[in-house]
Formats: sequence, C-alpha cells, structure tokens
Amino acid sequence: MIRNHPSQNPNASATSSSFSSPSSNSDSRHRNHATTQPNWNRISNRPQRVPLEELVATTQSIVGTCPFMCPEKERSQRERLRDLAVFERLDGNPMKSSSSLAVKKFCRTISVKEVHASDIRPLSVLEDTLDYLMKLLDSSDRSFLVLHDFIFDRTRSIRQDLSMQIINNDQVICMYEKMVRFHVTSNHKLRRCEDDTTILSSIHHLNMEQLTKCLASLYNLYDINRTSDSVFDNEAEFRSLYVLLHLETHSHSTGESLSSWFSRLSSSIICSKEMCFARRVLRFFRMGNFWRFFHTVASEATNLQLCIIEPYIMEVRALAVACINSSGYKLHPYPLTLLSKILMIEELNLESFCNACGLHTSQDDMGNKVLPTKQTGFSHPKGGFQCNVFQWLELVENPQNIRNGAARGCKFHKAQVGIKCRMNTSPTIDFTKQSSWQ
Repeated sequence: MIRNHPSQNPNASATSSSFSSPSSNSDSRHRNHATTQPNWNRISNRPQRVPLEELVATTQSIVGTCPFMCPEKERSQRERLRDLAVFERLDGNPMKSSSSLAVKKFCRTISVKEVHASDIRPLSVLEDTLDYLMKLLDSSDRSFLVLHDFIFDRTRSIRQDLSMQIINNDQVICMYEKMVRFHVTSNHKLRRCEDDTTILSSIHHLNMEQLTKCLASLYNLYDINRTSDSVFDNEAEFRSLYVLLHLETHSHSTGESLSSWFSRLSSSIICSKEMCFARRVLRFFRMGNFWRFFHTVASEATNLQLCIIEPYIMEVRALAVACINSSGYKLHPYPLTLLSKILMIEELNLESFCNACGLHTSQDDMGNKVLPTKQTGFSHPKGGFQCNVFQWLELVENPQNIRNGAARGCKFHKAQVGIKCRMNTSPTIDFTKQSSWQ
C-alpha cells in the first residue's frame, strides 16, 4: 500500500531529464535579449553550465524554499521577454502574469552558481503545482495540442525539482503515477488531433520517450520505498504497462529484455491479474491469435492499458482480415455481421476498413453484407485507418479520469457494444490455429 509517512534516500535519485521539449509559448523575437539572463528553455554553450545529471551527482541535497509555482525571478524575466504561455497570462496580457498562473519552465542545463534554494520548489508546492496542471486538462477553450505542450514542459520541470532535492518518498510515487497517466492518455489523444502529420509524429515520439523515462523512475521509486514483500496499490497495473510497450516489436526504447526484467519482479506482481493480462495480450499478439486478443482486451483491459494497446488494434484487425481472406472458401463469403463481432468494430466501419485494405464487399441472396474471400488485392491501409477503436475509449476523453486515477480498475463491459463474447464460443473458422501473421 501507499504509506503516509515520508522517507528520503539521499544516495539515490529516481528522476532524470535529458532533452528540452518543443515550446510554442516562447517568443522568438526576444531571444536575443536572453544572453544576459538565464535561459529557461534552450541549451546554452557556456562552459560553466552542466547537465542536470552531473549537477545532482556533485551537489548536496537542496531543500527548496520557493513558495510559488514559479520563482519570482523567472516570472519577472519571462514577463519582460513576453515568454508566457497562454495559460500564464493575466487577463490575456502576454507581458503580465501572477503567482497563481505562472509555472516554472523546464531548463535543459543549469549553472551551478545559479542553483539557489529560492529557485527550487519544495515538495508541498510541487504537489499543488501538479494538481493545478492536471486540472487544466478540463480546459475546453484550448486544443489538446496546446494543453499538451504546456503540461509536457511543466511536468518535466516538476521532475527536475524533485531530482535536485533527491526526494524519493511515497508522495513522489503518487505524483509520478499522475504524470505517467498524463503521458499514457496523451498517447491516445494525440492520435486524434488534426494537424501536420510530421509535427504530430514528433510530438508523439517525445511523449512516448518521456513516458518510458517516467516509468523507469516510478519503478525505481517502488523499489526504494518497498518494505519486505509489500506491493503498492497501483504497482501491478503500472508495471504491466512496460510489458504492453513491447507490443511494438521494432522499438528499442523499452530497454532491457522482458525475461531479464521479469526476473527482478516479486511473485506477487508476476501473478497479479494486471500482469497476467498484459502477458496474455502480448502472447496472443505475437501468435496472431486475434480472436482471443480482442476478447481478452475487451473483458479485462483497464483504461490505461487500453491506451497503450490502442495503436496496435487496427494492425491486428488488418492481419485478421488478411487471414480470413486467404484461408476462407471462395464459394462461402464471410458475413460482415459475424466478422464485426469478432473484431469488435461496427459493421459500417468494417466495410470501409475492408475497402481500405483493397478488398471489396458484396451482398448475399438475403441482402446481408459479406466479404468474398481469396481476393488478391489485399494491402495494409495507406497512412493508417482511423475509426473508433472501441466505443469504451470515450472514457479516456474524460480528464477527470486522469486526475482521480480512475484508470485503475476501470473495466470495460462487452454489453456496452451489444455483442456476446463468451470464450467458449468459437467462430465458424478456427482462428486460434492461425499462428502466423505472414
């Protein structure tokens, strides 16, 4: 369980930061004035500046004394430079902010001489700052891209202050869990933003990179604060996310191999329902057993887990359609009604999806839509195919789920999409024997 008493380990730091986030809030017209002031968002070439990791390693533990979300010195400087995000402007004035609006920006490198306790926020202020940022997700007058850009940068600044003070207690675990939830749900929401695909791809990459770093720090915090064989309330679910990230078989950002990683987990975590679910989903994904993949996800996935799995659902659907097309009887077209239940997609969307895969549909003598098999024109949809992955994902759109941690234990019910998914019911074709996706 999460314990209430704080504890610190002065010899270990669970946080790390390594690159600057893109910020749409800085005004390039005033960058030339930053040479005489600390630059809050840009890498400096001055030799006296050192990376944060080296600074933490060579500096004694600092106890922050800044009572505000943003140090007054930084706020005054950014007011002069018109470097205020839209959420920090007092009455929309780009040159005026307040202690209740301005939030400290992330700084890639910090000069040792510029590190003062008055510039560092203590734990209580950092907790209030994170809660403030999570409440901004309720904002309806700004696009998610604008929200994400602001919260992405300011949460990195929170992690930076935690790292400089070497705070590794139970309260920090709760904070990291909130930040992981933000990055996970952003993974889902960024895929629904309408913008330049190149820009979105870059933002998505940065978000996923910070997600893996947050998870690594969170896992370290779990280990540092563990007593005997205790397990934290949300640990099993957050550990399972690491397994689900391996659905991307060509990604090397997940770090060490799963076998090595599992060897360091306690039996209680490995046997937890969240971890068992993640391992089954990964196994079904790699086997090509799409029928059990979909029904396992539908019956057991939590909100957070589904956000990680979502990018691969359309891929599995495409491979399932390819399997049915190649293995079916040419004289027996496959009913779209049955196929839509297996793949958990509305029949109208399924027909469009088949067409996007280069397959045509037709009607049988009863007027029902069917998919003729043995077609030779199959191809994966160009540029992806967007439609509702599951109707349950509307739960992710509620920002309150992120703030309150409702992702844990938020199970999805098959009745919500009006289908029956009994595991002892087999499709007409035994898809479970299809072990190859080639």
